[in-house]
Amino acid sequence: MKLAAIGSNCIDFYNNVQDGTAYPGGGPVNMAVYTARQGGSAAYIGPVGNDVYGTIMRDAMAAKGVDVSHLHTLPGKTAVTQVQLVNGERVFGDYDEGVLAQYTLSAQDIDFICTHDVVVCDLWGKVEGYFEALHARGMKTAFDCATRPQDEACEVAIPHSDYVFFSSDDGDTPDLRRQMQQIAARGPKLVIAMLGEDGSMCFDGTKFYKFGIVPCEKVIDSMGAGDSYISGFLYGAVEGLPIEKCMEKGATVATETLKYFGAW
Repeated sequence: MKLAAIGSNCIDFYNNVQDGTAYPGGGPVNMAVYTARQGGSAAYIGPVGNDVYGTIMRDAMAAKGVDVSHLHTLPGKTAVTQVQLVNGERVFGDYDEGVLAQYTLSAQDIDFICTHDVVVCDLWGKVEGYFEALHARGMKTAFDCATRPQDEACEVAIPHSDYVFFSSDDGDTPDLRRQMQQIAARGPKLVIAMLGEDGSMCFDGTKFYKFGIVPCEKVIDSMGAGDSYISGFLYGAVEGLPIEKCMEKGATVATETLKYFGAW
């Protein structure tokens, strides 16, 4: 399994934990780290600032075994998200986009991405416009819509995505199933809804699949749980596992992430 992660990165700054704690994160960064944690190969392609947080981001990813050869340092600030931890759930505050406002992919970046098995992007990465070209070159593509599959960025990426993920708090409802069917009709092979404590659902264009959760004795921090699920699911999909086993693998990886502070 070789994952190319593109899209957002940020420092998650927990301002109500001790004197404040900064953790490297961002959905695609997290997915790259989790892929390496599972024994796969992963690279993150994107920009950080030439500030102390940019150095922290680069060093932390490299220490986890992520390829940072295409992590570009630009003049300016690394993206930062303010986070509070409330009963194990993260509450997001202000977000400073920093150099991500300048995020583009070079021809060299695209060639490098195409040496991997699958590329994953998220809603905030600003590079969803490259998915059509990547798909045309034979790349398997995955997109994380977070809780906003109707967002413009998702609308751009969905027709050129093999795997579309999104999160919902509503559980298995007729409306959710219709939404998944509507997304699948636009092109993806699989549409996966992550439902928190209700597990997950997957639609393959014909059939719905359901899987619950892998219990966690004590939830410390839910940061990165969805990203963990995505990385586990994609790992299973690339390895040719059945859909139910991909869902189980995603849930298992997510449970590990619930056990500690920060995404990783």
